[in-house]
Amino acid sequence: MGWQQPDELPTTLSTLMQKAMNDQPIQPGEGILHHAEGVDLIPANIELAGLEVTLVNSMNREKMLKQVLDSAKREYDFILLDCMPSLGMLTINALAAADAALIPVQAQYLSAKGLEQLLQTVQKVRRQINPKLKIEGILLTMTDSRTNYGKQISNLIRQAYGKNLKVFEQTIPRSVRAAETSAVGKSIFQHDPKGKVAEAYKSLAKEVQADADRQRKLSSERAR
Repeated sequence: MGWQQPDELPTTLSTLMQKAMNDQPIQPGEGILHHAEGVDLIPANIELAGLEVTLVNSMNREKMLKQVLDSAKREYDFILLDCMPSLGMLTINALAAADAALIPVQAQYLSAKGLEQLLQTVQKVRRQINPKLKIEGILLTMTDSRTNYGKQISNLIRQAYGKNLKVFEQTIPRSVRAAETSAVGKSIFQHDPKGKVAEAYKSLAKEVQADADRQRKLSSERAR
């Protein structure tokens, strides 16, 4: 997102969650950075790793991130929570705050195995903390359609989960240009707008939006 030295930022997600834990007020817009491409963000840095330990002993520990976002969500149409690939307290906080979970899975055997544990965690959060949480779908990423191995993993996930969950038709291909975006601090749409990854993400966004429109239509029909 363009901030190359996050450890030097005065206010990060860790700062705001610490305030929520200490019952201190969070000012509107506090800690929010504005990216040139029209996206706002609350950054994280190394302090967030230490916060996970502190969270364990906090009252209402699963809902600290939700408290932080409650002050900001009225200002935005969409808020995306980018989680690390672990099932620790920070991921539980994200699931407790979210309306829906979109699950990216690399087309590799170990990633596919980890998916089962994540789905169990989502079910547990839904039962105990956030009954409104739904699974938006499973997104296959870093795919390589040229290899038989990649095709096998993709088919395995679609067969194992496709009956009960949406597995997005659109997949995100492996690309060196996508890996470069972290270093240049630009999105794939700025860095390689005509490339296959930019096209894939545009297509995914349309698929997610179409699903959301369908859900809204169903809800309004039921309300009648």
